[in-house]
Amino acid sequence: MALTAAALVAAPLLSGCAGSGTDTSPSPSGTVPGGPTGSTGGTTGTPGNITGVPDATTGTPRHPAGAPPCPRSSSQVRTAVYFLHSGKLSPAPRSVSPPSTAASALRALLAGPDGYERAHGRSTAIPSGTTLRSIAVRAHVATVDLSGRYDDGGGSASMKARLAQVVFTATRFPGIDKVRFELDGTPVTALGGEGVVLNHPVGRADFEDVTPAVLVESPLIGGTAHSPVRVWGTANTFEAVFRLRLTDATGRVAADVRVKATSGTGTRGTFDVTVPYRAARTGAGTLTAYVNSPKDGAPSTVETVPLILTR
Repeated sequence: MALTAAALVAAPLLSGCAGSGTDTSPSPSGTVPGGPTGSTGGTTGTPGNITGVPDATTGTPRHPAGAPPCPRSSSQVRTAVYFLHSGKLSPAPRSVSPPSTAASALRALLAGPDGYERAHGRSTAIPSGTTLRSIAVRAHVATVDLSGRYDDGGGSASMKARLAQVVFTATRFPGIDKVRFELDGTPVTALGGEGVVLNHPVGRADFEDVTPAVLVESPLIGGTAHSPVRVWGTANTFEAVFRLRLTDATGRVAADVRVKATSGTGTRGTFDVTVPYRAARTGAGTLTAYVNSPKDGAPSTVETVPLILTR
């Protein structure tokens, strides 16, 4: 299926423009922060309108308010693909080439996690050898045509996970809200022997059981953070509350803050906060999202993101 530049959704921002070492790719469609949506007990969120939204005609990204314009070039574009970490979705950074950025991101997803990501527990449910045949976007729905290898092996949990990986990767781009699946050019109404129903376009909300209670959309695994570091994503926790902890290269806690999302307790909300920290030295660190038990206050880790923390 032929694609035009206008039919594909471009992902800002370009590498190196308006950046600070952390991920500057767009928020997922439908979850773009509109300003500070989280609370860290005195730390305020970054003002809204910071994610670039592409020009649907030219594919040229618009830059964040207050940031220098991105250069007009056909160089690499920063985005994310979604792998699995402890059975839940976890984004990883990728650079792709415009104008077919959504297609390039999906191909990067199908290639699987790299060595660093595998070493930090990232995996994929998508069968090796799966290829992308085409992707077309109309009325905010991406029709993704994959090779028949995509539905090989695995039970319902594996099928749900591999579908979620594609859906989250595609909907990382503004302008794509849902995904319709095809295999070898034939529309899919059910996937695999377990028969995961796909008789309608599916979006992120259809995969809550594969989404971690705190989904950190940025910073991404392996990224370099500078204080204060912006952290944003979605959460579905008790009373919308959770905590973020930064641990530096010495193992010392560089920051530990309370965050409150826009909603919780069965409803997924968004959060967007900046967290100041003090690292003893520059080096490998970890961002940990965790919740305290409402019964006894015991901490329970939800997600960990390996980072480079600068002093």
